[in-house]
Amino acid sequence: MAAPRILFCHCAYAKVVPPEVKQEVLRRLCESGAGFDAVPDLCDMSARKDPALKRIAESGAVRIAACYPRAVKWLFHAAGMPLPAEGVEILNMRTQSADEVSRDLLEKS
Repeated sequence: MAAPRILFCHCAYAKVVPPEVKQEVLRRLCESGAGFDAVPDLCDMSARKDPALKRIAESGAVRIAACYPRAVKWLFHAAGMPLPAEGVEILNMRTQSADEVSRDLLEKS
């Protein structure tokens, strides 16, 4: 079974994720050697109906480091590209520590 795809959202425009959490998670991802995709802002991508969301939604298992899971699911849905019901794990950098998010992104990769 292939490792889940990892997606990191910089939350560049909303600025709702604590900067120190984002920076630490991104640092750990880079140092891990694991493959991952980083996007500037899922909210913006949803508003623009960016086709990359469709590729993410259709790619199979995915772990997303962003904000509230319900918000992330809604962003994909609002763009007309809903995430599958299974195989998706959304980690909340607004409420979880960098340690928790990094561990959950990388431990099963």
